[in-house]
Amino acid sequence: MKKVAILQSNYIPWKGYFDLINMVDEFIIYDEMQYTRRDWRNRNKIKTSQGLLWLTIPVEVKGKYFQKINETLVSDNDWAKQHWASIKQFYSKAKYFNEYKDRFEEFYLNNSEKYLTGINCTLIDLVNKILGIETKISMSSDYQLSDGKTERLVNLVQQANGTEYISGPAAKDYIDEKLFDDAGIKLSWMDYSGYKEYTQLFPPFEHGVSVLDLIFNEGSDALKYLKSFAYGE
Repeated sequence: MKKVAILQSNYIPWKGYFDLINMVDEFIIYDEMQYTRRDWRNRNKIKTSQGLLWLTIPVEVKGKYFQKINETLVSDNDWAKQHWASIKQFYSKAKYFNEYKDRFEEFYLNNSEKYLTGINCTLIDLVNKILGIETKISMSSDYQLSDGKTERLVNLVQQANGTEYISGPAAKDYIDEKLFDDAGIKLSWMDYSGYKEYTQLFPPFEHGVSVLDLIFNEGSDALKYLKSFAYGE
């Protein structure tokens, strides 16, 4: 049995993204998809004393209506220092900020990556190491891509020798479940409901923020708030 998930890369994703990674044996980053504006690819939210704050990586989009995520370039090199200044300002009083800040500061102050995919993948890898997630991470470009939305997913899972595909719930709008059934692949749906609240600065509590919030506030106890760790014990 081999479980596979396929998702586009996101910028410092929320905890559910990492929960899905930890639930599968191989996680395929699907960055040959078209880049979508005002989405999670280049931005995410953190908590502040004034409410939620979007941290957005500026990217080149003018005239590039059909560019892929892995073709998307950063348009302003100062973004990383600005993001780190905001993260440090609003999380410096979090219980475990000092324990993890050096690893993130190293990235933000020394980042020279020009492509959005490279930035996202580097940070996803960093968070995986902190959380102890050892899932194999691969890129869709490592495989041959076929035509058709569902057909392409089925084919990717087959190439990865997967027997089960775990999908995010948003894909229910377009996935043809019969194609998975015909291929002998079990189709499961990720459930992002029912997460427990943790210690968080600046109430009220908000689940839909970057995983940095969980790490800085709970440290190694962050695992207790991920279903794939705590709920499987």
